[in-house]
Amino acid sequence: MKLKMPLQPPDPKFDLRGIGAEVNCLHFSCTAPAPCTPLLFSGVASGLIHVWNINTRRVITVLDGHDKKSVYWTQTLCSKDSLLSQGRDLQICTWNLSEGRNEVIDSIHMESFGFCKCSLLNTDPLLLAMPGKESSQVQVLDLLSKKTVSSMNPNANNRWGMAMAMHLWKPESGSSPMLLVGYENGSVALWNVLEHRLVSQITCHTDPIMSLDFDCKHSRGVSGSAENVLSVWNIDEQQNIKVYKTQVIVNPGIADIALRPDRKILATAGWDHRIRIFGWKTMKPLAVLQYHKATVHSVSFSDHISPEDRLLAAGSKDQRISVWSIY
Repeated sequence: MKLKMPLQPPDPKFDLRGIGAEVNCLHFSCTAPAPCTPLLFSGVASGLIHVWNINTRRVITVLDGHDKKSVYWTQTLCSKDSLLSQGRDLQICTWNLSEGRNEVIDSIHMESFGFCKCSLLNTDPLLLAMPGKESSQVQVLDLLSKKTVSSMNPNANNRWGMAMAMHLWKPESGSSPMLLVGYENGSVALWNVLEHRLVSQITCHTDPIMSLDFDCKHSRGVSGSAENVLSVWNIDEQQNIKVYKTQVIVNPGIADIALRPDRKILATAGWDHRIRIFGWKTMKPLAVLQYHKATVHSVSFSDHISPEDRLLAAGSKDQRISVWSIY
C-alpha cells in the first residue's frame, strides 16, 4: 500500500530585500484596475516607507518624513495617491503621492508613547481612532478638521493599562461607529463612539494584547498576545463580547493578525519566525509558513479584486518581506 505524504507548505512567491531595517508594518493598494500599478507600502524601523511595485518587485520611491523614527502603521485613504503613516516621532503624517509627488501635506501630533496602531474608517467624514494622552484613553478624530469626535476613557476603577490595538468599524444598523480596543491587561472593550460610552468588555488574555482584527459582517473578532493562544470572540445582539473559542499554537507571541478581505482565512505573525494560516470559519490550522530568520512583525493580505491575484505579505525583524500566494 502506497502512503500519501503530507503536503509541504509552499515557498514564498517572491521576497523583497535591500530594506536595511526591521519591517514593522505592511499595507497593500491593489484595487485600481490595470494599467494602474499594484502597490505595497512597508514601514520600517529606520523611519522610511518603501513603496513597492508588486509587478516588477522593485521600489518605486522611498518616503522619509518621520525623522528617522520607526514607522509602525500605514494606510491609504480613498486612493493610493493619499497615504497615512504613524511613527515613533509621535506624528501621523498625511502624504500626497499623486503624479510622482512624495510630500507630507499634513500631520497630527500624538500624545501617546505606546505602540498602539491607529485605525481608519473610510466614511464621510474620514474618522481616525488613536490612543489618547491618558494611559487607557482612546479618541476618534475627524481626520480633515482634526476635531475630536469622541474621547473614551475607562473609569478610575478599571485598571486596564495602555491601549495596545484597535479596530474602528461601522455596523450596518445604528448611526454610531464602534471602536474595539485591546488593552495591556489582556481585555477587549467595545465603545460606542458618538455616545462616548463603554458598551461591553471582556478579559480574554493574561498578557497584553498585541493585535486584533474584526469581521464586521459576522460580528466576530480575534486577538493575540504574548501567550501561545488566539482568542476568538463575537458580539451578540445585546452587544456583549463573548469568547467562544481559543486556539492554542505551539510557541508564544503573536505580533500581528490579519483577516483576508473575503473572510475565509486569517494569518498570524509569530515571534517564533513563523506565519500561521487558519480557516476563519472553524479556526482549523491550514499551514505554517517558514521563511524568516527572526520575529515576524506584520502580516497583510492584498486587496486585489480577482481571487487568483490575491497575495499575503509578511515583514520581519530580519529586514525582509516575504510574499505568498495561497488558497
